[in-house]
Amino acid sequence: MNAAVATTIFGAFMVLTVVLGLLAVRGRGAGGGLAEWSVGGRSLGTVFIWVLMAGESYTSFSYLGAAGWGYNFGAPVLYVVAYMSCGYAIGYVVGPMLWAYARRHGLVGITDIVAHRYRRPWLGAAVALLATVCLLPYIQLQITGMGVVVSTISYGTISLNWAYFIGFAVTTGFVVVSGLRGSAWVSVLKDVLVIATLGFLVVYVPLHYFDGYGPFLHRVVAEKPEWLTFPGHASGGLGQVWFVTTTIVNSLTVVVFPTTVAGYLSARNADVLRRNAMYLPFYNVLLFVPMLLGLAALFVVPGLTGADSNLALFKLVVDSLPAWAVGVIGVAAALSSIVPMAVFMLVIGTMWGRSVLGAIPRLADRQKLWSQLVVVAAGAVALLLTYTAPNTLVRLSLISYEGMAQLVPMLLLGLVWRRLTRCAAVSGLVAGFALVCVLVFGGHDPVWGMNAGIVGLAVNLVVALAVSWLGPREVDERPDAEVLALDEELPREETGPVRASS
Repeated sequence: MNAAVATTIFGAFMVLTVVLGLLAVRGRGAGGGLAEWSVGGRSLGTVFIWVLMAGESYTSFSYLGAAGWGYNFGAPVLYVVAYMSCGYAIGYVVGPMLWAYARRHGLVGITDIVAHRYRRPWLGAAVALLATVCLLPYIQLQITGMGVVVSTISYGTISLNWAYFIGFAVTTGFVVVSGLRGSAWVSVLKDVLVIATLGFLVVYVPLHYFDGYGPFLHRVVAEKPEWLTFPGHASGGLGQVWFVTTTIVNSLTVVVFPTTVAGYLSARNADVLRRNAMYLPFYNVLLFVPMLLGLAALFVVPGLTGADSNLALFKLVVDSLPAWAVGVIGVAAALSSIVPMAVFMLVIGTMWGRSVLGAIPRLADRQKLWSQLVVVAAGAVALLLTYTAPNTLVRLSLISYEGMAQLVPMLLLGLVWRRLTRCAAVSGLVAGFALVCVLVFGGHDPVWGMNAGIVGLAVNLVVALAVSWLGPREVDERPDAEVLALDEELPREETGPVRASS
């Protein structure tokens, strides 16, 4: 009976998710073009931008990984709150800059921006390939996370394999048709459920199991003090230096992450992004909930090891709540997989449809179609590898953030410093990315206590500056307004040239 109730609630919400995503484009027609599909027609306001970008940051990791890290290590998990808050502060400056540059030149993604800045379409295609390598693991992780959640809340009735497929099918079902706007609409439903369920759990669990926060926290201090200080419990050296360097590199990376940039470019105007940067940190408060519940699970369900520790939060939920409540909480967690998965798939599709396939002259007039086909293909590849070779993408996920960090000099420095040449930007990117791969796959992350990504980024920056100053000078006759992201904004009514093909 419990399984039937929870599964019915889950199924009803999955149908509602698809319907809501499809309704997002009602009245806008199917031929809205690539700009409408990929960046919402550059028309999303404060609320939609807030829920969309919060949806990218609050993923299945927040329910599984954050609770699991809290359960296993303790204090080091707070890096998530630190880097995201710092990233929002940086985004206050970077978001409007990228928005204005892309709108002025009719660009729809990070690969577009790179290709325009350095005047080489092949460079946009190369960045698309690099970003795909770093993003595909995130799709697979969301598929896996949703599978674990659905299988758990259905009391094992829905198998992992079917849960994986449901996640892929639901996400593909609305994102191919409705694009980023559909993801924003579904984010509203997700955020309502996330805020409601976590608000309930943060009160219920301490009262139910410990008679309140006082006894709970006293017990943690008395029995698990190593979970409350660096380097945490059995964390492998994730101490203060790692915490600081990880916060720095991740806060820089998050503002150039292709999914974040897609959110920037979908805004109605730059003021929306500035307000969003101020409001998003409030969402971070929710991240403390699974972290605290992970600590609570140490006493309620001790002895979880390996992947089972990621289920710490849901062990508490299934253990003490009625089936209907388990179903609702499971839906919130599942939607926390679906929304970011949709944006990851959409961004990969846009990059390939625009900068890879769209760069071929005979295919250039169908960029939206190719983007939609790549969405399906990217999701299918991630799903297939989840079934057949899950460790392949898991291994790649080790370099996802550190690898994407190497785009910071090419993108951000290149948009404010004209002297950064194409050769310098590429040389720095190659040097930094190669070093990150060597360090991470060689088992040297952290290195000297530091995040490997910041070591790669430092080398990247040194190489880029050295080649710019000592290497060949490249002649670019374009005016500054064509090359750099200048401070002045476009008039509110100006939409900019729209080069995106349908």
